[in-house]
Amino acid sequence: MTTLTALLLILLVLMIIVGGKTGFKSYLSIVINACLLILVALLISWGVNIVLVGAIFIPLKLLTIIYLGTHDYTVAKNAFLTALCVSLIVMLIIILFENLAQTQGFGDQAGEELIGLSLNVGISFSQIAILVAIFSMLGAIAEASVAMSAGLLELKRHDPNITQKQLIRSGNEVGADVLGTAMNTILFGLFGSFLPIFIWYVRLNYSLFEILNDKLFVDEFLIIVYSFIGVLLTVPLTTIFLAHTLTNKENKSRDK
Repeated sequence: MTTLTALLLILLVLMIIVGGKTGFKSYLSIVINACLLILVALLISWGVNIVLVGAIFIPLKLLTIIYLGTHDYTVAKNAFLTALCVSLIVMLIIILFENLAQTQGFGDQAGEELIGLSLNVGISFSQIAILVAIFSMLGAIAEASVAMSAGLLELKRHDPNITQKQLIRSGNEVGADVLGTAMNTILFGLFGSFLPIFIWYVRLNYSLFEILNDKLFVDEFLIIVYSFIGVLLTVPLTTIFLAHTLTNKENKSRDK
């Protein structure tokens, strides 16, 4: 048994112990999303249109992350709609700034490995960079939308008489805590994955301006900013969507 297999089995056991059926479904969503990412890479390498791949797999990934990660249909539905709307908004921002930043393709660090190789592979590196940025933010958006939806719905169930205005106010208070943890998670994820390249910068005596203008650093930093924007939009929109949905349900029940 390899180390990776052993860790995956430990993860599965712990998720079942802690989360029960929902924990198993969450583990299943991890496996499915890993398979989807591999399939995305294969489809792009086979020459399938990158825009078409993104249009199909972005909603599909959100569905697997959210619906398999929670046991409550109302939470999942509200979180999915919010995450999808936020993804579309941030996608426009990503397309604009990726074209302005021109960070697609390989950085200077890959120069030696690319010597003698042709970069004319028939694939749009700019479209790949946009797709990677979108996929990188989906997890943070889905996590924030599920956390907000679950918290507010539980609050509504404990206090059925809470008004829409009170629910939105409570959502703002809960959202402040969700934002704090989500931002730190994204930020430390950057430092954790980017630490080797930071050491590389230091050992080669890069100046601050050289680091800030390095393609690899800028690309990673932009992805973090996109994720920040996505989470910032997710928190208020989740509250508004859920409050509106619950109010509509109450009005329909009264009409009946």
